[in-house]
Order: sequence, then structure tokens, then C-alpha cells
Amino acid sequence: MAIIHNTTLKPTKLELLTTWLPTRPWYAGSGAPELTKAGGFRLDDPEGEVGIEFMVALDTSGPEPVAYHVPLTYRAAPLPGADHALVGTMEHGVLGPRWAYDGLHDTVLRTELLALFEGRAQAMAQSISDTPDHEVAHSYAGPALPTGPAEITENRDGGTDLTLPDGTLLRVHRTLSAAAPEGVSGQVSAPWNAPDGTRVRSVFASLRTP
Repeated sequence: MAIIHNTTLKPTKLELLTTWLPTRPWYAGSGAPELTKAGGFRLDDPEGEVGIEFMVALDTSGPEPVAYHVPLTYRAAPLPGADHALVGTMEHGVLGPRWAYDGLHDTVLRTELLALFEGRAQAMAQSISDTPDHEVAHSYAGPALPTGPAEITENRDGGTDLTLPDGTLLRVHRTLSAAAPEGVSGQVSAPWNAPDGTRVRSVFASLRTP
């Protein structure tokens, strides 16, 4: 189980994302975002080495708020070959230096996300240690999903597509809404906090099998 430390981060995760988000092709704004954390959940790394978080960052800089889903991994040392996926580095008050990555480029996150689809991994509370998050829902009834290398395509339409070795398309929804995708083989959904205080459930990731 991951231990959540109530301590300082310099810079904060939202400060890192304020710089990183505008560099993404699916970023919907025209300038620097104004971000608040609006929800998310975590998964545990079975080896206990990598932090895995699926964060919702709400941007209120534009005429309409936009909720971005940002999967992140946190490591105690650089991930070899992943410089292109580095979001930034932070100083953790307890753990020391941490390297934050766009988690879709981290095999640990991809493996545990597929396990969540299959019901083999438990979603955990974002900010409380050793506490399952039972609001996160998952569905998939197909064959075992293959782990390993994935072809990653960043799209401008609010999603990142990962093509798995068997041709299955894993889409990570980067901009969240209440609309559900059609014709999918499986999905992971979770609630987040809208600016007016209501809880909105959105699909965070979906599968299309060949």
C-alpha cells in the first residue's frame, strides 16, 4: 500500500502542470492555465517503488472551465529513456527529490491501469493512505489485456491513444465531460468536483478491442 505523506512539495504538482499543460496538443486554452485540483485517484505499484496518480486538474483561465485528466508517475530517480515524458522534478519534504512523468509513458502505470480494467487492481483514495476508492468504476469482460510496449498517439481532440500489442486501443480521455463514449469494450470512470460544487462522473479511460 502507498503511504500518503502530508508534507511539502516544491514546486507543487499544479505548478508543474501550469508549465507542462500548454505544451500538450490536447490543451484547449490559449495561455497559461489557472489550475485547482478537482479529484482523481491512485493505484498501488506492487513493487512499492513508483507513485501512480490519476489527477483531475480544473483550468478556469478561459471562458469555460476545462477539466484535464493527467495520469502521473512519481519516481525517486530518472526513468531511463523517458526524458520526453518528464513533467518536472520536485523536492518532497519526506522522500527527497522526485521525478514526475506523464504516466502513459511509464510501463508501471500502464500495467496497473490494465489490471484495473480487469478487476485485478483496486483504485485507492487520492489523499488518504491504505484507503480504497469505491467510487471508481471499471468494466471489461474480454480476454486478458496484453502488457508491454504500446504505440502512443497524442491527439488534438482531447485524448491520448495507446495501441496495445494485440491491436486493442486504449484511449485515455484528457479532457473530461459527462458524456460517455459509445461502442467501447470497457471503461474506467470516476467522479470529480465541478466549479459549482456538483460531482460529475466522467470516463477517464476506455478500451476498443479489435
